[in-house]
Amino acid sequence: MKQDMKAVCFGEVLWDVFPDEERIGGAPLNVASRLSSFGINTEMISRVGNHKKGEKLISYLKSADIEVKNIAKDEKYPTGVVNVSLSSGGSATYEIAYPVAWDKIAISEEIIRSVRKAEVFIFGSLVCRDKVSGNTLFELLPEAKLKVLDINLRPPHYENEVLQKLIAQADIIKFNDDELFEIAEMMGSPFNSLEQNLNFISEKTSARSICVTKGQHGAVFLTEGKLYYNSGFQTNVKDTVGAGDSFLATLIAKLLTDENPQKALDYACAVGALVAAKEGANPKLSTADIEAFVNPKE
Repeated sequence: MKQDMKAVCFGEVLWDVFPDEERIGGAPLNVASRLSSFGINTEMISRVGNHKKGEKLISYLKSADIEVKNIAKDEKYPTGVVNVSLSSGGSATYEIAYPVAWDKIAISEEIIRSVRKAEVFIFGSLVCRDKVSGNTLFELLPEAKLKVLDINLRPPHYENEVLQKLIAQADIIKFNDDELFEIAEMMGSPFNSLEQNLNFISEKTSARSICVTKGQHGAVFLTEGKLYYNSGFQTNVKDTVGAGDSFLATLIAKLLTDENPQKALDYACAVGALVAAKEGANPKLSTADIEAFVNPKE
């Protein structure tokens, strides 16, 4: 059953091209997919090429019960593609095609209305690599009630000035640990520890919550001036693609339904670990599977 609240995700929808196959992905799409699986009314705002790859992406989103009315079809630019390389440990590196359809998301009254109606608006930094989609995002931000920023540093697809503008407007920010240190240094931090830099960014911004993922070592969550920790879950990693996206979606879903921050963080880390243990960014996970993983029976 869908809940009354609505989430809107904005940004890239694409095909992750692995050595053996192509899979649907894109950080905002992955977040949307996991949010929808938790029963939250979810809409995706993006753009695809007007061809078979674009149609397949839209069909996937529909099958995941995600609203697609604001996914436009582009006659000039193709659907996004990312070439993914995996290390022996499953860590991913990315070669992101440019320019593609999701770089050209245009503003419209219908998009603005969708953002206004949503309880939460989730977006990443990668979509700002092109001025068309970037300008659309900055027009939408003042319309959003709760703004969630997923920092996604993919060289050479970001500029420090744009990142700082995004960070200044976000209510909730998610980093991985490498991104936290890079952004903190960019903002002038003199500190070396994760917690010090986390607090430094918190003091320099108006964000009420900041989360930092640490791969297999869990995550740290700062909210309302208090730090919460999860030290991670042991799994056999297949690939890390989408694990951070599912983590973020789970954290947001739990916080929206008034779960306390520690339980929300623990559940999010569990879902991220379960995704990393499976192939692809959006494996299906049942509530029973997640609960058994968080609290296994003796």
